[in-house]
Amino acid sequence: MADKGLRFSPKQLRVLTWWHDPGREALICDGAVRSGKTFAMGLSFFLWAQAEFDGRQFGICGKTIASVRRNLLSELVPCLRRLGMEVRDRRGEHLLTVRFRGHENRFLLFGGRDESSAALIQGSTLAGVLLDEAALMPRSFVEQAAARCSVAGSRLWFNCNPEGPQHWFYQEWILKAEERRALRLHFTMEDNPVLTERIRERYRRNCSGAFYRRFVLGEWAEAEGRVYDFFDPERDAAKAPEDGFSAWRVSADYGTVNPASFGLWGLREGVWYRVREFYYDSRKAGRQRTDAEYAEDLERLAGGREIQRVIVDPSAASFMETLRRRGFRVVKADNDVADGIRVTADLLRAGRVVICGDCQDCLREIAQYCWERRGERDAPRKKDDHAMDDLRYFAMDLVKEREEDGFLALAVDRGEDF
Repeated sequence: MADKGLRFSPKQLRVLTWWHDPGREALICDGAVRSGKTFAMGLSFFLWAQAEFDGRQFGICGKTIASVRRNLLSELVPCLRRLGMEVRDRRGEHLLTVRFRGHENRFLLFGGRDESSAALIQGSTLAGVLLDEAALMPRSFVEQAAARCSVAGSRLWFNCNPEGPQHWFYQEWILKAEERRALRLHFTMEDNPVLTERIRERYRRNCSGAFYRRFVLGEWAEAEGRVYDFFDPERDAAKAPEDGFSAWRVSADYGTVNPASFGLWGLREGVWYRVREFYYDSRKAGRQRTDAEYAEDLERLAGGREIQRVIVDPSAASFMETLRRRGFRVVKADNDVADGIRVTADLLRAGRVVICGDCQDCLREIAQYCWERRGERDAPRKKDDHAMDDLRYFAMDLVKEREEDGFLALAVDRGEDF
């Protein structure tokens, strides 16, 4: 069963063997990105399931089913096959069937994106569940998944990167690990034996503020100060290239009472430049604009250029329909704020998206876009954030496109996390 390509740190080996301890009912692995927790936990989960059960059903959960496949299964399934497991993937059913040494079990894939996701797993009877990125899932979904594990000998497996110290998962699971008979293992990048010092240094260099403390140091740290604290508008705003653009797109945050913000993006030599913008504050102007008027504003912003697509605020259904009737290809934006901020920060740092000097409202907002406490979680302050929203929409659309092409931004690229 040996796989000569695998190397494990002492902490990863603890993950692989923890389930032999009859006094533990759960495993929690938290800490830095690229620290090796995800792959080790996934491998241990399948080894445990196939050794201890036959004919049972298990759950594997991520924020989305796509993220489960990307973050965990893309690396893990080939390894399981090298170890001698027969793995059949029924993608349409979100199901893996695994056979090994005479035992056959079923592994159902679930996405825990929002509060409604709890209904997806309700009613299942599971012998165990693995929750990847547990801190990004709603509490209702995580608790429902745990409640489904009613088979004798069932166990819970959690991994995540840190959020703020008031986060419910930190308060209810990590601080109460012993009370819940859970083994908590905290990972750093040094716990990943295949991660080079060059890669570690890249992450140290590319993160700052709360992102550095959470993703590099692995701390459950408060987010405070500016969201994009590494970006200096005076230093980092660029002059728009005069020509050489090969594609054009528009990102749009729609507002009637609140301001509307549109960004015009041009692609040149692999970099997307926000070259121009439209920004309208109805309170300051003293008059709200209609969908048709906003569509005309967007057409003027496009300036006769061929626009590949317009990425629009997902709540703006009537505006999207107005744009479609005018011949635009419209894409509903991904409005995940936490992921959007991480992806945007990565793309800005990497120079894959650039804000040009003519985008004064975007530069004004990015200079004052700050964190605040909202209940149990940190969130950006909901004030002067409309250009920041359309910036996020563009970044999330771009990284989704690049995922499909095999490229991932740093925040979501976890191919080395084993």
